[in-house]
Amino acid sequence: MGVGERRHRWVLEEPEIPFGMGVLYEDERIVVVDKPHFLATTPRGMWYRQTALMRLRERYDDPLITPAHRLDRLTAGVVVFVRDPACRGAYQMLFQEHRAVKTYECLAPCAPVSRPRFGTVEPLEPPRVFPLRRRSRIVKRRGVLQAYEEPGAVNAETVIEIGGGVPGRPDLRSYVLHPRTGKTHQLRVHMASLGLPITGDDFYPVLRDPRSYDDFDQPLELVARTLEFTDPVTGEPRRFESRIPLGAGIAAPARSVPRTSA
Repeated sequence: MGVGERRHRWVLEEPEIPFGMGVLYEDERIVVVDKPHFLATTPRGMWYRQTALMRLRERYDDPLITPAHRLDRLTAGVVVFVRDPACRGAYQMLFQEHRAVKTYECLAPCAPVSRPRFGTVEPLEPPRVFPLRRRSRIVKRRGVLQAYEEPGAVNAETVIEIGGGVPGRPDLRSYVLHPRTGKTHQLRVHMASLGLPITGDDFYPVLRDPRSYDDFDQPLELVARTLEFTDPVTGEPRRFESRIPLGAGIAAPARSVPRTSA
């Protein structure tokens, strides 16, 4: 059996991700999608066809589509893909140079802020606790699932605002997160370090037993809500907003999720 045939059999065994992926915007250069929870941005590990990139390539019958940036598999929200190879570098550099402004929303405990072990917490409108600026040094080692904080030069910064309550769940509330840097798992690490771990997080503050690959009942309640930038090709201001709601996994008892087409 050849390598290609082995790969084909492996792809067929992928669990189907039972969530559709909406398109927020498209033109001849880019496609902006609303990536659902559990769907990887690009092929990795066991995931190949069930990824945002491969869904788009199949939908548009275009093997040249490429991501301008990425979201974690468990995080939902706005992702930009490039259709025109001549523009690929311009859009990718937009994100590599942190010229795109991202805003995230999450659900986490409605609780007092704990003092983190490392880094600083700075209230921006004292004596109010929120909004606050969380700064620390975050390290992610290759082959290790969790990122962690340690003493040393700061390389991660997040501004955190308090959001609204969650109907029927007085123990939870929403938070608005403004990452000023882009370290791996930064938002999850910073929220957990404050004693406010994001709902549905199996990694922080402690690593839980891995769930089944076809368990989609409780997503990580983290959405890349808005993305803003100046288009590097046209110079136009761009703003995109995710329509994916928070709290779908906690609003009612766990139940099977109806399948939808991509």
